Amino acid sequence: MDYSNLRHQAASMKKSLFDQGYLDEQFCQVEDLQDEASPNFAEEVVTLFFKDSARLISNIEQALEKYPKDFNRWDACMQQLKGSCSSIGASRMKIECMSFRDYCGQGNAEGCMKSFQKVKREHGVLRQKLEAYFQLLRQAGPAGAATRPSM
Repeated sequence: MDYSNLRHQAASMKKSLFDQGYLDEQFCQVEDLQDEASPNFAEEVVTLFFKDSARLISNIEQALEKYPKDFNRWDACMQQLKGSCSSIGASRMKIECMSFRDYCGQGNAEGCMKSFQKVKREHGVLRQKLEAYFQLLRQAGPAGAATRPSM
């Protein structure tokens, strides 16, 4: 198997995630925390993010249903998700969370609902893309972890 080709593919995929705005520099900082003692650290952090973010999205869905037009409650729920997005560098998700919060501030329930649908779409797309990225890294072996895009 051509490991250098796999590493190149992983680097290209990561650069694409940055170019398309899915990730920001915080993701590189998470990857930089990997070392020989925890070679899968970034993947583990991202896995925890998706587990936690799925729970937070469910909480937001429940708040939207149970507490119509309780914009303060909705905003507080979304603030938690936005913080999680920021911690791993999920840029597009974070931007959409901020949009939702802006709609809360305006008292715009319809805007909140539309924005929340975008948050969920971005979540699903990011999950697929990062799963593919980490799968490539696993195939490329330990040296594949050093695939930092040039910006």
